[in-house]
Amino acid sequence: MADDLRQLLFICSQNRWRSPTAEHFFDGHPTAVARSAGTEAGARVRVTAGHLGWADVVFVMEKRHADRLRAKFADALAGKPVINLRIPDDYQFNDPALVKLLRDKLAEYL
Repeated sequence: MADDLRQLLFICSQNRWRSPTAEHFFDGHPTAVARSAGTEAGARVRVTAGHLGWADVVFVMEKRHADRLRAKFADALAGKPVINLRIPDDYQFNDPALVKLLRDKLAEYL
């Protein structure tokens, strides 16, 4: 079933609030499946080359996340779109304001 779905990877720093909220947003979505990870050593789930290889599209919350991914995983990112959503670390998990912001920002990509 996952082969028929667009595979989206969401990246933030700690993988605690923003990227897990984005992943949760896609639960049960008819055309996409999402995973999330973080760039920091203490992240709940730390991003690996395997995550990037799985993804069709990589969404980062801030430019620094894209910079870190490109510095560490250039080969795994080759040819993949990396989209900066420009969402600051101002939200808790599943914050309604964050969910609305994600809905608005992701609409043009889905």
